[in-house]
Amino acid sequence: MLITGAAHGLGAALARVAADDYRLALLDRDELAGQTLANTLRGRTGEVLFLHADVSDERAVRQAMERIQRRWERLDVVINNAGVADAGPFEALGNHGWQQLWQTNVMGTVYVCRAALAMMKRQNSGHLINISALAGITGQPGMSSYAAASGAVISLSEALAAELTDYDVAVSVACPDVFPSTLHLRLTGADPLSRARLERAMQRADDDVDTVARDILTAATKRPLYIFPQATARRAWRRKRRNPMRFFHKWQKRG
Repeated sequence: MLITGAAHGLGAALARVAADDYRLALLDRDELAGQTLANTLRGRTGEVLFLHADVSDERAVRQAMERIQRRWERLDVVINNAGVADAGPFEALGNHGWQQLWQTNVMGTVYVCRAALAMMKRQNSGHLINISALAGITGQPGMSSYAAASGAVISLSEALAAELTDYDVAVSVACPDVFPSTLHLRLTGADPLSRARLERAMQRADDDVDTVARDILTAATKRPLYIFPQATARRAWRRKRRNPMRFFHKWQKRG
């Protein structure tokens, strides 16, 4: 199993949950934190490999995947978790923030999926799990760039799921609602008020990061297309499907 963005937050929680069942490759640009986590987990699982790379760098992603190929000769599960966020009124979100978010969250997912599929198609099996966000479905006010990138990851996952059927490669997209994590530390340029709002929303969340990670991995065993790990996410998904305009008007009032 390869997990990107594995050194902190949800990525680290996914690694802790998965360590009992998988050989792990942990990829992150934070070398110190990633190595520390890998060293901690090595006592619980057969093998933990740390890969120092930034998913927004396609060449670095290819090199990391080549290292996995040489070491294990196969790759069964990839969790694309690496990502950043931004928050604030639309007109206050600068081009740099949009570009950084898109390059990491969307193109990073593209680069990892592309590199992983070279192995998965040869072995005629595999599972790509892309971590998006509920914001990609709900169109979260005050987070337009993050919602747009999350929506792109959802659409990419849907297209890949249909395209890869003949190769027995499953694709899932997880869309968690907010939960306590380190996401607020990876905001590309949020103003103080937007940052504070996001932190409050995370603090009020019902599920902690370990619960979200465990629920994602439990649901993934059935290889579904959509994974909504919290009750709040499942309710939002049902409400929007049932009555999209009513759901939109609710968000208008919040915005």
